[in-house]
Amino acid sequence: MRMLPFLGVALLAACASKPLPPDWQANAKGALDAATDDYLKGHSAAAEAEFREARSETSATGRADRVIQIELVRCAAQAASLVFEDCPAYAALAPDATPAQRAYAAYLAGRWEGLDATLLPEQHRAVVGSGAFREIADPLSRLVAAGALFKAGRMTPEGIVVASDTASDQGWRRPLLAWLGVQAQRLEASGDTAALEQVRRRIALASGQR
Repeated sequence: MRMLPFLGVALLAACASKPLPPDWQANAKGALDAATDDYLKGHSAAAEAEFREARSETSATGRADRVIQIELVRCAAQAASLVFEDCPAYAALAPDATPAQRAYAAYLAGRWEGLDATLLPEQHRAVVGSGAFREIADPLSRLVAAGALFKAGRMTPEGIVVASDTASDQGWRRPLLAWLGVQAQRLEASGDTAALEQVRRRIALASGQR
């Protein structure tokens, strides 16, 4: 028992000897996580402010590749929500992007012709070849893959339902409404009025209209 105080001091000393990450990293990550969550929940003003904070913290390093990473996360959240605006903030920095960042931007935009999938994050590599995204464990990555598939013109009707259910399970209003809207368009085109009315009721509920 007499060894315990000594061990405690030794552990504290060991922890203290490890260099702490610079403030900008923690600040940028916190702001980026909050921005993404607020964006997916439909809190646009808060999300925009937090994205600006994440970019400001990262731009203090003077490293374009680090700022690009922030913008690609924003682009990914938009892709998950079926918002495709060509990510102008990324485009302005694209000349300084790494090969992996360029590949990911092309993946999000649905430009898969000639895409080197080995440069993508691991969970997205198989999507390009097989179109399978249901097995992706992380819900946001799953929705991002769904959005990329949709943009590439490779999304299946079953995949649309998977994307809707993923957004619903997480309580992410923005992508849920987007994917339900796609479902509604398909059902209207097919003439399935009963299923269409059910989806429209879900849209009204998620929109706060019921």
